[in-house]
Amino acid sequence: MADCVFCKIVSGEIPSIKIFEDEKTLAFLDINPLTYGHCLIIPKEHYEDVFDIPFDGLKTVISNAKTLANNIKSSLSAKGVNLVNASGEAAGQSVPHFHIHIIPRYEDDKLEFNQWWQSKAKQAGPEELKKLAEQIKKDNYRN
Repeated sequence: MADCVFCKIVSGEIPSIKIFEDEKTLAFLDINPLTYGHCLIIPKEHYEDVFDIPFDGLKTVISNAKTLANNIKSSLSAKGVNLVNASGEAAGQSVPHFHIHIIPRYEDDKLEFNQWWQSKAKQAGPEELKKLAEQIKKDNYRN
């Protein structure tokens, strides 16, 4: 896609600090990192979001994300990692090209993701959860 910033990174029009590349994916350091070693992994082919990317492409991206997460954890002595994808404007997706953030976590990183999540979560009752499950299950595998 001509105006996609990530497609321009793939084509070399925009520079990036690459940390992994194969024929289908590219991973590079985030220019606005949340933690030390925060990077993104993308498919080289343009897909807007998780709803657009084919299963095979998604499998390749997530498999390489796992390898990178292991490498980052080992090489940077991270204590954990968050893999984050936002698909759609309502979810906070700012670049319309499927991507996964690989965010290394350290004991003293002061990134309050988990605390924020816990503070926003609300408990759902068993009946509400059963009703929700039935609603989701009836539309399974409609792709």
